[in-house]
Amino acid sequence: MAEPHALDPTQQGLWRPLRLLQASMDADIARIYSERQIDGLKPSFVMELLRLHARGPMTIAELAESVQRTHSALSQKVAAMRTAGWVQTVVGDDARTRKVTLTDKARRVMDRLAAEWRATEAAAAELEDEIPYPLSRVVTDIERALERKSFHDRIAEKLAEDPAWG
Repeated sequence: MAEPHALDPTQQGLWRPLRLLQASMDADIARIYSERQIDGLKPSFVMELLRLHARGPMTIAELAESVQRTHSALSQKVAAMRTAGWVQTVVGDDARTRKVTLTDKARRVMDRLAAEWRATEAAAAELEDEIPYPLSRVVTDIERALERKSFHDRIAEKLAEDPAWG
């Protein structure tokens, strides 16, 4: 009988623990919001909300560029934030453009969200001080390795060796 991972390659996931760790930490941040009755706020919304608060209304393209996301991804996120009542879209500088702006609901919690962001960054720095090889260093080291050879090229090389890819 074949090994289980041979039938289901998803049984292996070298970086799955990192994704699960991030999800667990985001759940803890969401719990902080819930404890302060900041309902319907996802941790994944906060960077964009704080950016809009700091810089004012932006088009989706401007906001996407400022947070290093694709237009498509930001468009979906803005739709979710609009549904949750955190942002609205208004007519931009001319009738053809739309700008994303904070709602009153969002403006009321901006000081608390900025405080949470600072506290989260301080907690992350504290964690990095407790471990022998900080995640920020891991990320930098991986970025350098990918500058030498892209992830695409690494995957393509492995696929070229796999007869199933053919």
